[in-house]
Amino acid sequence: MEPFVADEYIERLVWRTPGGGSRGGPEAFDPKRLLEEFVNHIQELQIMDERIQRKVEKLEQQCQKEAKEFAKKVQELQKSNQVAFQHFQELDEHISYVATKVCHLGDQLEGVNTPRQRAVEAQKLMKYFNEFLDGELKSDVFTNSEKIKEAADIIQKLHLIAQELPFDRQFVFVFFFFLGKYHDLECQLIQEFTSAQRRGEISRMREVAAVLLHFKGYSHCVDVYIKQCQEGAYLRNDIFEDAAILCQRVNKQVGDIFSNPETVLAKLIQNVFEIKLQSFVKDQLEECRKSDAEQYLKNLYDLYTRTTNLSSKLMEFNLGTDKQTFLSKLIKSIFISYLENYIEVETGYLKSRSAMILQRYYDSKNHQKRSIGTGGIQDLKERIRQRTNLPLGPSIDTHGETFLSQEVVVNLLQETKQAFERCHRLSDPSDLPRNAFRIFTILVEFLCIEHIDYALETGLAGIPSSDSRNANLYFLDVVQQANTIFHLFDKQFNDHLMPLISSSPKLSECLQKKKEIIEQMEMKLDTGIDRTLNCMIGQMKHILAAEQKKTDFKPEDENNVLIQYTNACVKVCAYVRKQVEKIKNSMDGKNVDTVLMELGVRFHRLTYEHLQQYSYSCMGGMLAICDVAEYRKCAKDFKIPLVLQLFDTLHALCNLLVVAPDNLKQVCSGEQLANLDKNILHSFVQLRADYRSARLARHFS
Repeated sequence: MEPFVADEYIERLVWRTPGGGSRGGPEAFDPKRLLEEFVNHIQELQIMDERIQRKVEKLEQQCQKEAKEFAKKVQELQKSNQVAFQHFQELDEHISYVATKVCHLGDQLEGVNTPRQRAVEAQKLMKYFNEFLDGELKSDVFTNSEKIKEAADIIQKLHLIAQELPFDRQFVFVFFFFLGKYHDLECQLIQEFTSAQRRGEISRMREVAAVLLHFKGYSHCVDVYIKQCQEGAYLRNDIFEDAAILCQRVNKQVGDIFSNPETVLAKLIQNVFEIKLQSFVKDQLEECRKSDAEQYLKNLYDLYTRTTNLSSKLMEFNLGTDKQTFLSKLIKSIFISYLENYIEVETGYLKSRSAMILQRYYDSKNHQKRSIGTGGIQDLKERIRQRTNLPLGPSIDTHGETFLSQEVVVNLLQETKQAFERCHRLSDPSDLPRNAFRIFTILVEFLCIEHIDYALETGLAGIPSSDSRNANLYFLDVVQQANTIFHLFDKQFNDHLMPLISSSPKLSECLQKKKEIIEQMEMKLDTGIDRTLNCMIGQMKHILAAEQKKTDFKPEDENNVLIQYTNACVKVCAYVRKQVEKIKNSMDGKNVDTVLMELGVRFHRLTYEHLQQYSYSCMGGMLAICDVAEYRKCAKDFKIPLVLQLFDTLHALCNLLVVAPDNLKQVCSGEQLANLDKNILHSFVQLRADYRSARLARHFS
């Protein structure tokens, strides 16, 4: 039902009333008629309101009457409920009284019946004991094989009684008779358990196991169960997977058979570890222990890993309170004889393997390693060489061979990585940092000293003197390969060594050793690079000395000079560009900028000193400017602001060779030359062929 809206109701009334529409409608608007209709409708509404009000009052009176009747009924029901509750209380008290009487009576009956039952049981035991005294068992419980459970209960009780008998002539026969029957019955029960297990009758196994629980042979029953569980269990090639499946199967079954399933399962696991796995591990390791160290270490790592993985799976089962300690002891009992001297085998193998990898490499190069001297004399030579840059020893020709091999390095790092992995798995936690450090020292010895350091020493010895011609400057190749190799070494240090020593005192020792190795290598690299740069400058000197002629800058015919720059400049620039490219390819990071800046500064000094050797005519000065412009273009390849600035200044100095005498002072006070020493400016002006003229000297003074 829609809600009443007064506005809509009035609108509908107006439109239904004739003359109630707008003036433009079919009928004219009649307000009187509309008012009359409103008055009549209001009267009708009032009548309707009165009628509805009377109906509401009538309904309210009826509702009040019914409410009084309902309240009266509720009061009557409450009284009835109180009477019923009182009756229930009386009944409960009566039931409690009767129950008390019954319990008291039951206690009295039990007090009478229990001694009676015990007396009856004692009488039966005395009867059975008499049969043993007579030496002949006649009762059905002993002769009927189907009553073996009852017989076992009786024999168990009689056996306890027999323990209290005096061991004299009267009872010795009975005692041994009891003992024989006890063992016979025990054997029958175990046989019955064995047969039931073979038939897969779990309920019968549980029943027999419950009987045997009070016999001394209960443990033998468990042994039989464990033995038969393993029959046909090891059919795959993976004994560890077989063992896991066996234990999972037994774990599901053992709770339905034995009252102490966790003990039985623990005994099965102990049997598997101490017999099956120990025998398997021994067969796998003893065969190669003395003959093949590599295979021995691989087998030891694999077997230990698979054993610990099996142990992790067995941790899911209920084996008692401290199953972690239990399984750890089992693993230790298998591998203790192999883990005690593991690190000795590991380091011995790693040394021999690393030495073989290096020797195989040098043999492939037909190279006999030179002995690098150590001690006081060698150290003195090294210090003199660092300070004076002298070779101090015969230079050797390595024919461009760096004696560095990424393949050798990868092999050494791979062997060390495997050693770290084995060390992490096989070392005792307390010995792990120390063992890892021993492996690291072997890596340092063979990779850093025997390979990288030897190559650096050989490379240094192969660097020719600075005055050699057409020298093969291959030391930059040594630098490139040494940097690449050391990055690999540093990565293994962080990825494989750091996790093993991060929380031990060995961390600082390893970091210190690594720092010393880095410093030694950087020192030798710096020395080699410095001497190589000297050789580059020496090569440039030879080119300039051979190609630059005095007539280049003081031509005989000033009007017929056709070349833009001299032949010496062309060859020097070509040589420099080649060396710059080689430096960029040989180094990385900030080292490139550092070396290029040093080369650029020396290149500028060489060019500056070279230009100081000649006298320049006007056209010769122009050629010198062209040469320097070409040198400056070459210097742009360095991408070093300082080097470019030096050649810009040199180019500005060369302008002094051609500028008109009247403009000398103006050029010298220019932006690029204003801050230079006056002696430098004067030295360039003196190179002019017309310097001696009084006019030029007057303008420059």
